[in-house]
Amino acid sequence: MASVGHAAADGAAPPAGDAAQIAREIAEARAAKAELDALVAGTTEFDSKRERFLPLTRFALLDRLTIPSAWRDGEEVEVRRFFRYLDYWRQQQYAARILDLEQTYEPFNPDTDLLMTRRFSVGERLSMRSRLVEGVRHLLQQANYERIDPARIELIMTAASHYGLDLTVDMSVFEEIEIWFRGATHKRADRRTLRRFFRKEEIEVPIFQRLFVLFKLKPFEERVAEEMEHRKVSRPQAEKIVRKLRGMLPAEVREGNVYLKMFKNIPRTDLEMVFPNTRVRFRLLDKVKLGLSAGGGLGIGAVGAAGKIAMLATNPIGAAGAVLGLGGVIFRQALAFMNQKQRYMVVMARNLYFHSMADNRGVMLKLANRAAEEDIKEEMLLFSVLAKERVRRADLPEIDRGIETWLATEFGISVDFDVHDALDRLVSDGIVTEQPDGTLVTLPAREAALHIDGKWDAFLDDLPDPPPAEGVEFEGVASGTLA
Repeated sequence: MASVGHAAADGAAPPAGDAAQIAREIAEARAAKAELDALVAGTTEFDSKRERFLPLTRFALLDRLTIPSAWRDGEEVEVRRFFRYLDYWRQQQYAARILDLEQTYEPFNPDTDLLMTRRFSVGERLSMRSRLVEGVRHLLQQANYERIDPARIELIMTAASHYGLDLTVDMSVFEEIEIWFRGATHKRADRRTLRRFFRKEEIEVPIFQRLFVLFKLKPFEERVAEEMEHRKVSRPQAEKIVRKLRGMLPAEVREGNVYLKMFKNIPRTDLEMVFPNTRVRFRLLDKVKLGLSAGGGLGIGAVGAAGKIAMLATNPIGAAGAVLGLGGVIFRQALAFMNQKQRYMVVMARNLYFHSMADNRGVMLKLANRAAEEDIKEEMLLFSVLAKERVRRADLPEIDRGIETWLATEFGISVDFDVHDALDRLVSDGIVTEQPDGTLVTLPAREAALHIDGKWDAFLDDLPDPPPAEGVEFEGVASGTLA
């Protein structure tokens, strides 16, 4: 950059490589500002992109799909029965998946109150944690959540807070981090601004209706090595820095645990609130206000005390009183700073309390329930088409658009229907078969219900033996002392 400055000063054109770099930097800065402005206004791709989530209950969809006029000769009764069988079957499949996932999660669960009787090697814990994260990702995908790219998290967190807080989070402390959302929409809220002389005005706040966060702290030794490299300090200094940073975390947050959190109606500009290492900073307005107050108070106090302190030899009691008075002024100003920060913490805690939905194991149960419901809704829609029309695999894009149009007409919702995912599940369960010419043939509703009935009967008979347990058995200790 220095060479560019000299060249410009000399009236010469900058080298082509430097000019191209400057152009790229300017373009990136403009794009980042535009993206940030769009985020605050709620006009990002979060809003423009159609979601796969179907925002209606399976019961409402069941009733609409099985109206008598939609089927021949009372066939809607058998269709309704099949849909109910399929619903219970999907719930059972996810219940079985959750049983395995809960066993994998137990060594990392911060809420466990169970006696731990197995120890795990470092390799085993890494393998189990990897399976846990992949299992949770699968649930999120099936529940039609959308993942936020970690590279975009920092940009989102630079936006102005809806609650008027200046929050900061150090994302480098996390070894695992997953952020998923569902329902990028808006809600109405009131606020008071100086521009309107502190009268209420109604605004549109961009929110995530559901927000999922998974995080795990990096090991202490890894953080120490990073601080040594980043700050170019000795190991004792790096350890002191890491311990100080860890001391700001709640005592319950430990590096060996994996935390799962779910929130509702979180303003998109307040994602920092959901992390354990969130720090509240003073806004510029607060710094100016408190700075002027402190400077004025200290200035007046110092001027008043100076004369009395100068009379220390002739009036020691007055001088001592002046010193105490000045100390009181300093104490009051320090207390004002502390009270303002405490007010910010109360605002954050109060709002986070009403946004929180579930933690850890409870999150997995909610996700499994939602995933099963999303699956059955998609399958009911696709079955209703395949049972009435002759469809080939090549026709699936048209079927996809037809279902989306029907949902928009019947319920006024715009979604991105996932026809292939629903078809794969129906084929896997034997409800739909594909003929050599690509024609998709579905069982009649009555036969499909009996088919699910048979699969349910055989479920326990075909239950596989569990794989050998990982870890080494030992005499159990309290869960809180797990290594």
